[in-house]
Amino acid sequence: MARLLITGASGFVGAYAAATFAAHGYEVIRAGHAAQPLDIALDLRDEHGVQAVVDVVQPECVLHLAAQSFVPAALADPLATYEVNVLGTARLLQALQVRGTRVRVLLVSSAEVYGQVAAEYFPLRETLALSPRNPYAASKAAAEMLALVAQTPALEVVVARPFNHIGPGQDPRFVVAGFAAQLAALPQNGSRILQVGNLDAERDFLDVRDVVRAYVGLMRDGQAGEIYNVCSGRPVAMKEMLRRLIELSGQPVEVRQDPQRLRLHDVPRFYGDATKLERETGWVPKYPLADSLAAILEAARAGAPSVAGNG
Repeated sequence: MARLLITGASGFVGAYAAATFAAHGYEVIRAGHAAQPLDIALDLRDEHGVQAVVDVVQPECVLHLAAQSFVPAALADPLATYEVNVLGTARLLQALQVRGTRVRVLLVSSAEVYGQVAAEYFPLRETLALSPRNPYAASKAAAEMLALVAQTPALEVVVARPFNHIGPGQDPRFVVAGFAAQLAALPQNGSRILQVGNLDAERDFLDVRDVVRAYVGLMRDGQAGEIYNVCSGRPVAMKEMLRRLIELSGQPVEVRQDPQRLRLHDVPRFYGDATKLERETGWVPKYPLADSLAAILEAARAGAPSVAGNG
């Protein structure tokens, strides 16, 4: 039973990852914000604290999820995002190197590192040059480079680039969870108006449960020094996601575009190629989009607590 340290375990993906890795036989140690009921507190801004966590846990594997992962927050405060996503990753890698024992790290990056790409390059593959267009994307690109440079025979690094993932409990600041939260609140508000941003954008969505299954496969079978897209390979328009949620809700809705919800330089169509992940790990997605959306809406109606980012 390999001892696995999950950073960012207090985040949206962290809770799913902890349960899934444990089900696959890992001894899971969950690290994150001290305010959360986790196994150990971890603040990536504290160099000595990071080293202390590594020394106490003595991990054989690390799933590095911890990040500031909301793009508007990164635009509002780039330095805070760089502090956690770049320097925090550097501190963690340094602590693992100082300890000197063999460890395998799965660094969770983001498809945002690809940036704005010409239509002929879709579906996006891991060999494409990076062109980050916002501070969050730049921080993830830098973290990837730091991790790959830090690799040694004793420190194996695999990089995952997930595309959009969704599921019950996601922070409503993220678009699909936001749609569901608004739909769930309309009856209580006595309103039919649902505020939206750009509904023409097309994105590559995966259920978070499929995402963490991919992480298990990469931790086990991913090649050290390699990068893997985690995606469905199918773009879906935001208006289609909203249409399905409205249909599931069974209530009359008036959709209005809110200029505050529009993102500058929004990429019209964005999707990836997961061939490399599938070939090397045997992973295939198993949760249909319809099931994911139904679960998200049900959780929003039940008032399930949401979690921001990856903690």
